[in-house]
Amino acid sequence: MSTGTGSVDLVGDETVENVARTALFAALVGAFAYVSFPNPFSTAPITLQVLGVFLAGIMLGPVWGGASMVLYLLAGALGAPVFSGGSAGVGALLGPTGGYLWSYPIAAAVTGVIVHGGLALDDPRRAGLARLVGGMVAGTAIIYALGIAGLMVVLGMGPVTAFVQGAAAFIPAEAFKIAAAVGIVRSDAVAAE
Repeated sequence: MSTGTGSVDLVGDETVENVARTALFAALVGAFAYVSFPNPFSTAPITLQVLGVFLAGIMLGPVWGGASMVLYLLAGALGAPVFSGGSAGVGALLGPTGGYLWSYPIAAAVTGVIVHGGLALDDPRRAGLARLVGGMVAGTAIIYALGIAGLMVVLGMGPVTAFVQGAAAFIPAEAFKIAAAVGIVRSDAVAAE
């Protein structure tokens, strides 16, 4: 009878690290939802959630970045207070800001594809400024498109009103978030990683 013990790696270290980062970025977007400012030109508030979406796509790449946003939506749908203003539940996903929320996995994935030049994860500091900004502009376009569609469906807005309230009202805030994400990616803290 053998009494020796052994260990078996069921999951590789890289996968464990990616799953942990995925959960971290989902939590980060949830925390950013609490940084919320009323937007006098829109029914949707200005939050830092989109900054988290950008960072997920840039830092995790398209696959894990998109997965982190799916995890974020799942947590919120199941009742974790991770949507703007601490809201939660399926109702938030079906309400006026639901289109924005549904766009997050797609936006993170597209941002990641553009920044990394494909599905493979690369060092985001190697991406040129044009790729970084281009990836976030593409992600923003996706967020706006689905957000506008959500406003039109849920609130019955016309396309022009939905565009003004769902996109144009947020452009200055998005420019700030894009600049902040570039600064974070290019910072010494990321370089030390």
